[in-house]
Amino acid sequence: KNDFMRDQINIIPLHNMGLLGANVRIAVIDAGFRRLNQCSSFAHIFDDDRVIATKNFVNNNSIYDTHYHGANVSSIMGGMLDDYHGMAPGAEYILIQSENGSSEYLVEEYAWVAAAEYADYMGADIINSSLGYSDFDWPEQNHTHADMNGNTTIISRAAGTAFNKGMLVVTSAGNEGNSGWTYITAPADQPLAMTVGSVDSEGSYSSFSGIGIQEQNTKPNVVACGEGALYVFNSEISEGNGTSYSSPVIAGAAATLFQACPECTNQEIFDAIVQSSSTYPSSDNYTGYGIPDLMKAYTILNGAHLMPQSFNEQLIVELYSK
Repeated sequence: KNDFMRDQINIIPLHNMGLLGANVRIAVIDAGFRRLNQCSSFAHIFDDDRVIATKNFVNNNSIYDTHYHGANVSSIMGGMLDDYHGMAPGAEYILIQSENGSSEYLVEEYAWVAAAEYADYMGADIINSSLGYSDFDWPEQNHTHADMNGNTTIISRAAGTAFNKGMLVVTSAGNEGNSGWTYITAPADQPLAMTVGSVDSEGSYSSFSGIGIQEQNTKPNVVACGEGALYVFNSEISEGNGTSYSSPVIAGAAATLFQACPECTNQEIFDAIVQSSSTYPSSDNYTGYGIPDLMKAYTILNGAHLMPQSFNEQLIVELYSK
C-alpha cells in the first residue's frame, strides 16, 4: 500500500536484493513511542530482539506510554504488514524520547544532546530526528532566523558533533513553510545533517515544508514523500502530513546503503544520497537537490568501494512471511 513511497526513491530494487538494513543501528530521537511494543507491524523487530535499547530523557515514564509521534515515525522505517513495507525492516533500533509532546521549551534541545550522546554510546550508525525548534512556550527562549546558521543553537551544534562522531544525522526540515516562521528549524540548519523536506506522491513541493535560509548551504538537502505519507499506528495504516514522515524515509533508505557498504563512512553515504538526487548538481531552498534514487546511490557506492557480501536470506524469508 505504501509502495508509491518506496518507488518514489527507487528503493524497491534494493529491498528485492535483500538490503533491508540488517546489522545497521538506527537511533530514533522523538516524542514517545506509544504502544509501539504492542503493534503487530513492529512485532518482527521485537521478536528478533532488534530493539537494542530504550531511553527517556524527559521523565520517568515508559516511552511506550507517552506520545504516539515516535511510533508513527518508526513504522515508516521498520514497519511490516501484508500491504505495508518499511524502508529498513531489517535494521536494529534504539528508541529515545527527548521531546515533551505537550509543551515546547528550550530544555528539550538539551535533552536531544543527551539523546545523541546516548545514541553514540549505544553504537548508532544513523540518527533519525523528526523534531525541530524555533518558537517556544516561553517567548524569551525563541530562536531568530539569524540563529539558523548551524552554529548557534545547542541542538544544531550537537547534530554536527554527532556527525563528526561517525553517525549519519537525518533530520526533518520542519513544517513552517506556510507559517509566519517560513524557514527550516533547528537542527535542520546544521550543514553536516541530512535535512529532509517534503513532497507529495507526485514529487511536488509541499507548501508546509521548511525553506532553507543560508545561501552557502543547500537546505533542505533532499526531499521525500511527507504529504499523504502512509505510516502504521496500532497496526493500522494511516495517512499523515509532515516532514516528520519524509525524514524516516531517507533514514531508513540510508540503512540499506550502510548494509550494502559496511565500510562506507557517514560522509560517503551522505554524498551518495545527494548525488543520486533528481536535480543534482542543481539545487534550491525548497526541495534541495530533489528526490534521491537509491539504486543510483547504491551504484555510486559500488563504484567507490562496495564489497560483495552474503545477505541474511533467513531474515528476508521471515520478514516477507510476516
